[in-house]
Amino acid sequence: MPQVILAIDQGTTGTTVFVVDGRGRIRGRAYAEIRQFYPKPGWVEHDPEEIYRSVVTLSKKAISAAKVSASAIAGIGITNQRETFVVWERRSGRPVYRAIVWQCRRSADICDALRDREPDVAQHTGLLIDPYFSGTKLKWLLDNKPGLRERGARGELCFGNIDTWLLYKLSRGAEFVTDYTNASRTMMFNLARREWDDEMVAMLDVPREMLPRAVSSRGPLAETAPGTIAPHAIPVAAVIGDQQSALYGQGAVVAGDSKATYGTGAFLLMNTGDKMVPSKNRLLTTAALGPAGEPAYALEGSVFIAGAAVQWLRDGLKLVRNAADTYAEARASVAKNKDRSQPYVVPAFVGLGAPYWDANARGAIMGITRGTTRADIVRATLDSIAYQVRDVIVAMESDTAHPMSELRADGGATANRYLMQFQADILGKPVRRAKIAETTAMGAAMLAGLAVRIWKSPDEMLALVKGADVFKPKMQTADRERLLAGWHDAVSHTLTRPSN
Repeated sequence: MPQVILAIDQGTTGTTVFVVDGRGRIRGRAYAEIRQFYPKPGWVEHDPEEIYRSVVTLSKKAISAAKVSASAIAGIGITNQRETFVVWERRSGRPVYRAIVWQCRRSADICDALRDREPDVAQHTGLLIDPYFSGTKLKWLLDNKPGLRERGARGELCFGNIDTWLLYKLSRGAEFVTDYTNASRTMMFNLARREWDDEMVAMLDVPREMLPRAVSSRGPLAETAPGTIAPHAIPVAAVIGDQQSALYGQGAVVAGDSKATYGTGAFLLMNTGDKMVPSKNRLLTTAALGPAGEPAYALEGSVFIAGAAVQWLRDGLKLVRNAADTYAEARASVAKNKDRSQPYVVPAFVGLGAPYWDANARGAIMGITRGTTRADIVRATLDSIAYQVRDVIVAMESDTAHPMSELRADGGATANRYLMQFQADILGKPVRRAKIAETTAMGAAMLAGLAVRIWKSPDEMLALVKGADVFKPKMQTADRERLLAGWHDAVSHTLTRPSN
């Protein structure tokens, strides 16, 4: 029986599992949403046990859908939402608190108190001081829940991003590890040395005993315990943070290659090879992968709200029944108002990410008139995703002095042809949409397949991702500049501190 890879993509709003064969075809899939908890404004949590159960249940469903035996699985690749973390008891494996999600802003005050340390943080970790990263929220948890810091120092508790939590649970406690890409998102990891940083760990007052062992993304890293996903053990052959996995899945594995993933947020990465490029424009320097999965570096810009804004239209405002409806609404708005000048939506629901990094910014709709319709609000929300992506690309090009010739795009929102065309128009550059939208999962599948030699070389594997749709810019320069001026004016009204 031909061997296959099980690719697990544990994301912010749901878990997806694919079975991928040696030709890069998705043979079976399963998906389920996971619950979001919002105990206070700006706070976001998940149930860690629900996340684990979803991985096990959906893995079995995907294997069944693929009509293959579990014995055909050569290895597992895991990719995950990166900065979301769990703290659990080492002996029992029980969480001591809900998972605190990357979107959560509860540590904003801690970040403000540490602001003068930002140059040190950037030098050591490549990151900025922001609640986005798990380190300051871990400090919040240890500060606010009596006894946890002391238990952590005694070695009774484990900390980990979702990759570590899943590896621990799937191996039934045999492995307590994280990969470099996930470790690089904690604000406690020395990016140059690829090890936990004593100074950063001390700054956040985190017991070292709580931290997992950091290893390369290409494994094997662990084995699933018999009776979890299958009756027998299966090697976990690769673990990668979701955005680095999408970069790898797009074949962006050498310096200068870049991509944007349109998911709950929008995340742009440019591979910088073996060079750590410091940013002058408040971007992040982070871990990435080379062609064979070897450690490399990237510049990253994070847009916190992208697809989540479409969810807001659907679930919060009830303006559309499903995400696909936004395409027709946006086209109706443009047909009525061809210059697209009003209104502007700034979806700063949990602050603004790169290049603004304002945790206290809040969303706004600017320029409403009596003639504003539902279609206009929907169209402006889609436009806001493209505007935010452009802001990051401009900063990235400035940092690297390397203009992008095109933008590679992946993720669920790329199915919206209006958004992809507007992205090309507002960039003034072609947008190349991935042949396989699920590039995040494919990146983990590809690296796992390389590790267990389903694919013998990076070239053989990268041939799987060739072919894509290309959206070419059609907008006049004057129109682009007018729209951008309106966007930046709208953003300026939401900021609580000056933008750099």
